[in-house]
Amino acid sequence: MSKLTQQSCKVFLEELASERPTPGGGGAAAMAGAMAGALSSMVANLTIGKEKFAAVESEVKNLCEEADCLRSSLLNLVEQDAAVFASFMACYKLPKSTEEEKKFRLDSIHTAAMQAATIPMEIARASAKVLDIADRIAVIGNPNVITDATCSALIARAAMRCAFYNVYINLKLTKNEAFNQALIKEIEELENKALVAENRVLEVTDKALA
Repeated sequence: MSKLTQQSCKVFLEELASERPTPGGGGAAAMAGAMAGALSSMVANLTIGKEKFAAVESEVKNLCEEADCLRSSLLNLVEQDAAVFASFMACYKLPKSTEEEKKFRLDSIHTAAMQAATIPMEIARASAKVLDIADRIAVIGNPNVITDATCSALIARAAMRCAFYNVYINLKLTKNEAFNQALIKEIEELENKALVAENRVLEVTDKALA
């Protein structure tokens, strides 16, 4: 199979709909985050170069560059999520005839589960940064495309929430309480910040449309 992110949208969605487990929820979350980043970049590009927004052009350019980098990172995470899942499932195929083999297999599953939780956590972190960009670009960007900034924020928020659930399901298999609690604490912090940002974007948008 070719790289997931090098396929057409149609083929990617067909892969997503197939009986194969990858791409799955994690890959879909990463792709959604990348789409959100692209929308923020679009708003920035429709702001840059216009005299009316000269005072914020430097900041908008920086936001655009950051959004472009995050889009690239999230596309890479689509691929990483599929690769990590494949490695995780391979652990279940390890031999378990002897006690030593059983222990090695179980330890391998626990380690793989930690990695399988780490990738969606990275997806959530990157999507949270996209949300922050959308939050700002909705305020200083071209108001003619403010709803695109809003869509960027809402899609990034959805990507975060999807990624969080993919973290949680893997934490059930890590058997590492310190690792689990650290990620759960970070999720709570990101979730609280995201809720504030989402509400702020909606408030700004509703005011602009009133």
